[in-house]
Amino acid sequence: MHKHKEEPKINCLTFRKQEFLMKDITEKINQAEDVQDKAMYAQELLKKVDTLFSCPDFKEENIHCKNCRFIANLRRRTADLIIKAKKLE
Repeated sequence: MHKHKEEPKINCLTFRKQEFLMKDITEKINQAEDVQDKAMYAQELLKKVDTLFSCPDFKEENIHCKNCRFIANLRRRTADLIIKAKKLE
């Protein structure tokens, strides 16, 4: 029996709403068999990530904001890689 790594608890309604949507989109990316479909979902993922980066409540010194930005950066890199893979086809 293995433990799932616990995700950071980010106390932010904007993050929680977007994270729920991003997880759903990520699941669609993982289930898509075709690179075109994966890239389409990756574009959707970038829109959700951009919402986090444009958060009006962002505070550099807030740990929740730092964690949010860290996760948003990871999601952005993932989406960018998928989109680049589509272009290589």
